[in-house]
Amino acid sequence: MNTKNSIYIPGSKSISHRLLICASLSNGKSKIKNLLKSKDVFYTISGLKKMGAEIKEKNKTFEVQGFNGKPQAYLKSIYLGNSGTSVRFLAGLAAIGNSKYTFTGNKRMKKRPIKELIKAFNMAGVYGKFQQEKGFLPVTIQGTGNKISRISIDCSSTSQYLSSILMISVFLNGVLISLPQPSVSAPYVELTIDIMKKFNVIAEKKNDCKYYVPSEQKYLAGEFTVEPDISNASYFWAAGAITGKKIRVENISKNSFQGDIRFLDILTNMGCLVEYDKKGISVVGKSLRAVDVDMSDIPDVVPTLAIIAAFAKGETFIRNIAHVREKECNRIKVIISELKKMGIKANQGKDWLSIKGGKPVGAFINTFNDHRIAMAFSMPSLIIPKMEIENPDCVIKSFPAFWQTFDKLRKLN
Repeated sequence: MNTKNSIYIPGSKSISHRLLICASLSNGKSKIKNLLKSKDVFYTISGLKKMGAEIKEKNKTFEVQGFNGKPQAYLKSIYLGNSGTSVRFLAGLAAIGNSKYTFTGNKRMKKRPIKELIKAFNMAGVYGKFQQEKGFLPVTIQGTGNKISRISIDCSSTSQYLSSILMISVFLNGVLISLPQPSVSAPYVELTIDIMKKFNVIAEKKNDCKYYVPSEQKYLAGEFTVEPDISNASYFWAAGAITGKKIRVENISKNSFQGDIRFLDILTNMGCLVEYDKKGISVVGKSLRAVDVDMSDIPDVVPTLAIIAAFAKGETFIRNIAHVREKECNRIKVIISELKKMGIKANQGKDWLSIKGGKPVGAFINTFNDHRIAMAFSMPSLIIPKMEIENPDCVIKSFPAFWQTFDKLRKLN
């Protein structure tokens, strides 16, 4: 296979965040290779340093000296931009601290949900207070030192609430976590549990609505390597789907714990040829056809699928994605508005999106500072002239080298 049709993707953003949190909760020094160097991950690193972790890069490896579940005091506000993952995970660390921590972010982050997490903390005896608008940043959190044995939380808008609580539960009292309904984006919870296990901490899934973390466990430092980010790989598989060229993403396994690996099953159902080998996973587009899919568990690849659907025969329905409205932008609304600029019919309901395939034309795409909108809508430019992406630099949130990687595909064989 021509090497210029092979793509190398940096480390997973989801795994990078979780490894950093778990390493900081340990009492030793962990080493992390292939950590994603992105804006969001650096916000997490900055916050962890303020809370007492020692983090430095040495010979392309990040070394993390943990604070053993005892974050140090930090009196100033901790700014986390528009990184929802950073806010929700660091809020969990604040809940086991002995001092007050105040978290804030940019304008969009102040409109993204954190109400249910703070509500759960308050019910469990942890101090949490919103500084301005109830339910949104800025928020101040302080642990009380009380041993908590039960927490109830609604994770219908994001699974990150559950992941946040799971990672700190070992420092509480053998916590039983109850949900009124199954969490959205459940594969991300499984990913959290898997990474905790790598640090020798066991979290038990009793059923879809109950999780238990036994006490008397400790995070053990170790050496880890972050696998490539499948959400980011999806854009290049999309390139293969819409161009009909074989595009391989290197070093990804079909057995990955990243939930977005299921995206490949959707591509198969759309008529793509998906090939797995020891070096990676390739996608070749054939006669694309519409699909009707539930994407509640894999919301980050909704924009990617929407782009492919624009080239497919028939009308694609993407369902159970209300939580996609609470991302870096209202992605359902934005996907529709930008596809319409390209001459594609699209419609929406409260928790669904439909796209009728056709012949897309070039357009100026407003990204609304959303990295996933920018990356997904860049792919049609491989075969459609006059595509232009506004604010292309917004990709630094998750994939700083995206445009350099994308340029490799401009002269496909």
